[in-house]
Amino acid sequence: MRVAVYCGSAAGNDPKFAQCARGMGTILAQQGIDLVFGGGKVGLMGIVADAVLDGGGKVYGVIPESLRDRELAHPGLTELQVVPNMHQRKAAMADMADAFIAMPGGPGTMDELFEAWTWGQLGYHNKPCALYNAFGYYDHLLAFVGTMANAGFLKQAHADMLIVEDQPEPLLDAIRAYQPPVRKWS
Repeated sequence: MRVAVYCGSAAGNDPKFAQCARGMGTILAQQGIDLVFGGGKVGLMGIVADAVLDGGGKVYGVIPESLRDRELAHPGLTELQVVPNMHQRKAAMADMADAFIAMPGGPGTMDELFEAWTWGQLGYHNKPCALYNAFGYYDHLLAFVGTMANAGFLKQAHADMLIVEDQPEPLLDAIRAYQPPVRKWS
């Protein structure tokens, strides 16, 4: 199995975020799950990749040329794919992955998560999308997802398709057990 992990290109202000990234990478390697990620050596994404590699796992990065040219590419990956732009990066990662996990991060993480989740909702793929809600990081976002559903802009079945856990092991168990809902326009 290959899991795309979306997370911050920064490590955040609290060391607990780096700790959760290391923990996720370690568990992925222990469970024989390959990592697909944005290819960078910085922030939480670099920490997750390092932990998978340290655990003997495989790591597949996808990085746009402009970020590679700024020397942000991780040097020790199983494979690094360089693409022209962010659109192709997201598409390549989606094609390579069997599931998607968003960890703490900023707008880029949200962009990647929401695109993968929307594609699943529309039936472009049947892959699970998950939030690793470490330390309650996504509590406010989850409240807003409830607001979208209550206001009639998101079917409850599509809200429920987003897997949410605050620990890596139950998150990965839920990903393995995932059953996609009926597509939005079927």
